[in-house]
Amino acid sequence: MHNLPGKLTADELAALFEGKTRFVKRLALYENPLGAARRLLREIPEDEMLEAINVHPRVGEGTGSSQSKREQGSEKDPEVLEELDRLNRLYEEQFGFRFVVFVNRRPRSEILKVLRQRLQRTREEELATAIDDLVSIAEDRYRRGILKQNGGHR
Repeated sequence: MHNLPGKLTADELAALFEGKTRFVKRLALYENPLGAARRLLREIPEDEMLEAINVHPRVGEGTGSSQSKREQGSEKDPEVLEELDRLNRLYEEQFGFRFVVFVNRRPRSEILKVLRQRLQRTREEELATAIDDLVSIAEDRYRRGILKQNGGHR
């Protein structure tokens, strides 16, 4: 991937990954942290991987960082939000971790379709997808300059 940063601090990575988890602290030791993120997520103990996944807010909940709230859009259809809440809970019961998706500015109603499809997959497939999406979110945030917006140095 082009334009990936060199060294980033744990605080800068926490802004990209939604929290200062054990994974983020490890990642801060790398010269090219975003380039190493997927590999590291696949190598660390599962409890650390799940911590990195579960720090992300549930889609549709309206919690998390201001960045997450903006990324998840403003669609407030009560039926969509109710269904997202129900499917998020079902997903967590089925897989044991939070549903993470690179929303990429899609409406929540479109994310409902993705969530329904992903409920049909295996846990291994979902872990792999969650890792990829988690890093895609961080890369997108970096490219859009949220570190500068948040007072970072890059």
